[in-house]
Amino acid sequence: MTRTSLVVLLSLATALTVPAGSQAESKKDGRSDGGVLGYGEYGRPATLDPITSNEMISVRITELVFNGLVAIDEKQEIVPDLAERWEASKDGRTYAFFLRKDVTWHPKEGEEARPFTADDVVFTYNIMMHPKTITPLKVRYEFIEKVEKLGDHAVQFTLKRPILNALAKFSFKVIPKHGPSNPLYLTREDPFVQRPIGTGPYILRNITADREVILVANEKYFRGRPHIDKFIAKPFADQNIMSQALMFNAIDMIVLVNPRDLPEIQGDKRFILQPYNALSYAFFSYNLRNPLLADKRVRRAFTHAVNREEMLEAFFNKQGTIISGPFAPGSWAYNLDVQPLPFDPQRAIALLNEAGFTPGPDGVMQKDGKKLSLSLKVPIEKESEAVKRVVLAFQNYLKNVGVAVRVEFKEWQAWKADVFLEHNFDIILASWVFDDSADISSLFHSAEIGAWKNNFGGYSNPEVDGLIVESKLTLDHEKRRTINRKLHALLADEAPYTFLWTLTNYSGYHKKVRRVAIHPYKFFSFADEWFVPESEQK
Repeated sequence: MTRTSLVVLLSLATALTVPAGSQAESKKDGRSDGGVLGYGEYGRPATLDPITSNEMISVRITELVFNGLVAIDEKQEIVPDLAERWEASKDGRTYAFFLRKDVTWHPKEGEEARPFTADDVVFTYNIMMHPKTITPLKVRYEFIEKVEKLGDHAVQFTLKRPILNALAKFSFKVIPKHGPSNPLYLTREDPFVQRPIGTGPYILRNITADREVILVANEKYFRGRPHIDKFIAKPFADQNIMSQALMFNAIDMIVLVNPRDLPEIQGDKRFILQPYNALSYAFFSYNLRNPLLADKRVRRAFTHAVNREEMLEAFFNKQGTIISGPFAPGSWAYNLDVQPLPFDPQRAIALLNEAGFTPGPDGVMQKDGKKLSLSLKVPIEKESEAVKRVVLAFQNYLKNVGVAVRVEFKEWQAWKADVFLEHNFDIILASWVFDDSADISSLFHSAEIGAWKNNFGGYSNPEVDGLIVESKLTLDHEKRRTINRKLHALLADEAPYTFLWTLTNYSGYHKKVRRVAIHPYKFFSFADEWFVPESEQK
């Protein structure tokens, strides 16, 4: 049964109940317990909690530490997690979740483990939605009207309106009421975001001076003890060094292999390359607060000026797909009828001319005496070989049509302040990861313009706003697909981004790690089932 069909059934039933699987102290599945898995990450996580985190490094760790009310299994179907069953009203406006009674929080140092209750669920929702909590999750849960405690192990969510795939939304990670120091809202200054406690298969044990994150198996995990004793997330500032670390057995896994290193790893019989297609894409985003970038002809000119096919082949070994709009090609919402703008420097120059720009004495386009000179800011932690090549190629492509681009590498925190707080940039290179709801409201709805929000370019279009809202209110999947196809076509025309590509992701890992299954956008969702044979354990 697909996720969509499951939700449809829920909306038609007055009280459909789904049971949880049985609990076990030990999985007793014939797989050995023990061993350490060290994995490489490109960069360091800024936070480790599931609410303030907005980068994939952090999100991956939260998958090991926390649980949601429901989860998505390997067949992409909704299954019980912290909730052992649920009931949905006939009108699709209320969801009652009946919680497991055998779940405890990871113990704080010197304390006994506390039980997980409905209070924690209510607390998580309230703190997540508090105006002072800065989180990308707010927009995903604006459809909820209220949450109520029905008992120590039961909660009910009342929705403002029925929505498509509502049940899948309740996979958000639950945090403990006794976790954050502030009981009202959560900031990145709260100690909890660096020392979180959850209910998940692994417990945060330590963060070393080198910013290694050490996680140990939760012996009291309600699904049974995970097989691997310890996960160690090791940060690398250079992707080439990370690949060499794998080759020399300094780590056991790379979450995301640099495409240029794929042949070397593939040619070594010690390792396995596993593809996984996240619903993600890369893009150049423009700050429309700059009058020079407010004209869509200028932004479309930039897209015509960039040879995306050449970059994909040269820097990523053709391991990807050029895209035309705001959805990943693997998404049901992607409009295949909208073709990417072709590489056409002459058309780029013509569009700039139409927008009133003419070449100055130095060859740089200008208008009303102001040069088309722009800054492109990149966080220094993301200064990988591939990223550096992409931004320098972009700089050169635009130079060829008379646009001056200054590439500025900045420290991570300073970059985030420039982009999300001060909006002090002209262009950024970024990427976005979806779940299968294909919700683009946080990127393009005008309500998401502001400090620490994801519409960092300040894009505002009433027609786009209307279609986004209409998509959220539409329960019929095919009608919603039609709406999102319109959104795709409109945003492709408007070009608030130069949409680049979706890459085929590969994880590389030592063959000693068995039963590896990778969720497309929640990498470690099934990591408690991975194991290392006793003969291979260190």
